[in-house]
Amino acid sequence: MKKLGILLSGRGSNFEAIADNVAAGKINAEIAAVISNRADAPGLERARQRGLPALCLPSKGLEREAYDRQVVAALKERQVDLVCLAGFMRLLSSYFIREFPNRILNIHPALLPAFLGLEAQHQAWEYGVKVSGCTVHFVDEHLDHGPIIVQTSVPVMNDDTPETLAARILKEEHRIYSEAINLVLNDCIRIEGRRVILK
Repeated sequence: MKKLGILLSGRGSNFEAIADNVAAGKINAEIAAVISNRADAPGLERARQRGLPALCLPSKGLEREAYDRQVVAALKERQVDLVCLAGFMRLLSSYFIREFPNRILNIHPALLPAFLGLEAQHQAWEYGVKVSGCTVHFVDEHLDHGPIIVQTSVPVMNDDTPETLAARILKEEHRIYSEAINLVLNDCIRIEGRRVILK
């Protein structure tokens, strides 16, 4: 059975959605590691409550690659096949990317390439777009940049606030992340340049 490694820095709601789908048999994999760079991340405690192997590797004061070497070692020790970023608030080094080529996924709460970085939902709302959404993509060395696996749109309502828009986008994040994980685990896609093609 394929093994997932989840990296998170905060509440871990996307991690929980993935864990629910693993438990329900909707993702044919096991979660072999949940790793956070922050000891106070609620997602770590939720992983422990589920009986999953949860590990804090503090990143404070460490250079990016030095930290990434610790994380990669922990993932490899647990024989992780696919790494899923679930609100992991760190850019990965070239070293990390090389160790897991086309085996690191991220979810972003906007329709990439629009609204990169933090608070994408607020950026979209402030810009006045009529449609926003979320994107699951492969991770490369650049911020929110790798080839796109799945996207879905979410309409922006006239009475939306950044918070209500974020909540509706999050619901879709929970759905499409697991969809993307299955596409990758089941070898349903191929990558041509920046394009991810369904086989």
